[in-house]
Amino acid sequence: MGVSVARIRVLVVDDHRIFAESLAAALAAEPDVDVSAAGSGPAALRCLERAAAEGRRYDVMLVDAELGTLATGGTHAVPAPRGAPEDAPGGVPVDGISLVAGVRSSHPRIRTVVLAEKDDPRRAAKALQAGASGWVAKDCSLQRLLTVIRGVLRDETHLPAALLTGVLRELTAARKHRTESEQLVESLTPREREVLRCMVAGLGRKAVAERLFLSPHTVRTHMQNVLGKLGVHSTLAAVALARRAGVGPVALTGDVVERGGQPA
Repeated sequence: MGVSVARIRVLVVDDHRIFAESLAAALAAEPDVDVSAAGSGPAALRCLERAAAEGRRYDVMLVDAELGTLATGGTHAVPAPRGAPEDAPGGVPVDGISLVAGVRSSHPRIRTVVLAEKDDPRRAAKALQAGASGWVAKDCSLQRLLTVIRGVLRDETHLPAALLTGVLRELTAARKHRTESEQLVESLTPREREVLRCMVAGLGRKAVAERLFLSPHTVRTHMQNVLGKLGVHSTLAAVALARRAGVGPVALTGDVVERGGQPA
């Protein structure tokens, strides 16, 4: 009678088909690994949703750091929110690290590891901040990759030794930047913070006015005050600073709102 072996379900996400298929085949040769491959962010999300619906969730996702990056410098788009068609407006550019952040939010139990062609402390730090548990060179040995896969399932974080100093420096700098951003946000009045959260959600002036029961002129004044206190000159810069400070968007569930000046 055979001994039951706990299976590790792995999803390889890479838009280079030969690499993805070769890696999947190598991993599938392991007695305790089940592996699938996806060639894009949207395809990966569909795989994760389907697996979750069928009660066979993935344990680890291996993601190409440059996923979706085109030769022209553009990117593929992540699908619109759940329930909307994939070509619906509102999709946002995505690379491997962006996909990691999205999966961390929608599938928090899955461990993600970023596969990179070159070591980059800044991108590795961003990957960790997005929720990745590891950063591995694409040309590493299969044994090394298996060690990382099994390690992240034990809640370990894996980085190449050569990257540790640079990544720690980047994370320290990011934390300092976040602290400065938090201090600026704290200088806002409660009403201005509410307006800022609406800005983070992508609401235009008219939609903010309707939501907060204010006149457009009053909202304009609040927005100008927000920009002035944050020391920025545009809504985009204000939103970027707000996100660094951990300010989330106002909830839009059930609302018909205006985004960027256009009806949603």
